[in-house]
Amino acid sequence: MHPVLIAIGKFHIYTYGVMVALGVLVGVVLARRQGTREGIDPDKIVDITFYVLVSALIGSRLLFVVMNIQEYAHNPLKALKIWEGGLVFYGGLLPAVAVGIWYIKRIGLSLWQVTDIFAPSVAIGHAIGRIGCFFAGCCYGKVCSLPWAVTFKDPRSLAPFGIPLHPTQLYSSITLFFIFVVLIVLRRRKTFHGELFWSYTLLYSIIRFLLEFLRGDFRGSILGGVISITQAIGIPLAGISIVMLLYLRKRSL
Repeated sequence: MHPVLIAIGKFHIYTYGVMVALGVLVGVVLARRQGTREGIDPDKIVDITFYVLVSALIGSRLLFVVMNIQEYAHNPLKALKIWEGGLVFYGGLLPAVAVGIWYIKRIGLSLWQVTDIFAPSVAIGHAIGRIGCFFAGCCYGKVCSLPWAVTFKDPRSLAPFGIPLHPTQLYSSITLFFIFVVLIVLRRRKTFHGELFWSYTLLYSIIRFLLEFLRGDFRGSILGGVISITQAIGIPLAGISIVMLLYLRKRSL
């Protein structure tokens, strides 16, 4: 679509980077507001966001580079240009959760209460970021003949040029906005801490597993190409989410 938002000579502002930054900003604002409502210092919310965001960016970019190692083998410095597009969500989720748990416990806050505060923010931030993927052309879909197929005509796009494709980036964005709404509704009725976070991981892992069948970009595969690496991560994550929801619910009774 439009991978470069503003170009002044050699100075470029990439649409992907702008949308990711916007997603982070919206997520932080919502998390701060909810944290304040629950009696948590909003500055601590910002601190948690910083550590989680840095670890998520490093992990998601690293997995993308590993999965596309041939593209970066001859130009390693290109791996640092994350503003051009190219992040794998699950690559960032795992280190972000690990670092988040460590830091939340370090500052003495309730782990599952804080993860519930962040869950809707992650969903809407991710949804906005996926719009950035659409503009950059990364995470593109398979060839498609449906009326809503999209054709990327900008040679700077990461998607195949001039071929109608499934707009998988928009599919993902729409479903993430849906998850965000579900979590906001669930927050008003939740019965235990951790319910929102694990509901988010369950819903996302299921939806992502299904959307993967429409993706056209290479993301690695296992079992002879039957499923992608992302799907292989999503299956146990969905199982863990169910187990944790049942465990935390039982503990709260």
